[in-house]
Amino acid sequence: MKKDNLIISKKKFNSRLIVGTGKYKSMTECAKAIKISGADIVTVAVRRVNITNKKKPLLMDYIDPKKITYLPNTAGCFNSDEALRTLRLAREIGGWKLVKLEVLGDKKNLFPEMIETLKSTEILTKEGFKVMVYCNDDPLMAKRLENVGAAAIMPLAAPIGSGLGILNKVNIQIIRNQTKLPLIIDAGLGQASDATIAMELGCDGVLVNTAIAKAKKPFEMAKAFRNAVIAGRQSFLSGRIERKLMGSPSSPKKGII
Repeated sequence: MKKDNLIISKKKFNSRLIVGTGKYKSMTECAKAIKISGADIVTVAVRRVNITNKKKPLLMDYIDPKKITYLPNTAGCFNSDEALRTLRLAREIGGWKLVKLEVLGDKKNLFPEMIETLKSTEILTKEGFKVMVYCNDDPLMAKRLENVGAAAIMPLAAPIGSGLGILNKVNIQIIRNQTKLPLIIDAGLGQASDATIAMELGCDGVLVNTAIAKAKKPFEMAKAFRNAVIAGRQSFLSGRIERKLMGSPSSPKKGII
C-alpha cells in the first residue's frame, strides 16, 4: 500500500498534524506533547520563542530541529514590513526557507489582513521562500495566493484560539476543489473531532496549538488529535456513502422469512 505522506514543497512528512510551540506551561511540557502528537512539523513564532539567546532556555534544547521540521511564523506581525523582516531574520538565523506567513489585521479578533498577506506572499516567493499562508476562508483570495506562488493554503476554521471549530465548511470545500496545493486548516479548532471533520472535508492537514496546549490534559489531547487526524484521513480516502433524504434498510430485501 502506497504511503500516504503529506507533501509540502516537494518535501514528505509522515504526520498530517502540525502543532504549535506556544502557550504551554513549560518547554518540557511542550516537547512531550509534540512527541505524543507524532507531529513532524512545529510552528515557531520567531518574535516570541527564544531561538537565539543562549543565556535562556533554547527551544532547540527541547525539540531537536534535526528530527522535527521547524516552521518559522510571523505571529504578532500586523503589516507586510514586519512580516518580511521577521522571516528574513529567520532565514539568517537558521537557513529556514519553508515558512508560515501570518499578517494580522487587528489585535482583538486576529483575523488575517489579506491585502498585506497577498503582497507579502508575492515578495517572499520571489526571494525563494516556500510560503505556507494563513488566510481567511475566502475562495477568491485563496486562488490569488496560489497564483502568486504560495506553497500551501492555510485558512482559519475560526478566530485564533477560539476553539469554535470549522465555521464555514462550504468555503473550505470550495477551496479544496479549486486548488492542488496542500490545504491545511489553521486556527480555531477546539477538540479532536474538529480535526476529523477537517480531514473528512479533504484537507491535507491541520495546525493545532491552543486546543492542545490549554487542554486540561495536554498530553491526552495531543494523542486524541493524532488519532483524529489519522481517522479523518482514512474516512476521506474510503469514500463516504451518498447522502439520502429517505432511509433504506441495511438488510437485503430478498429472502425474507
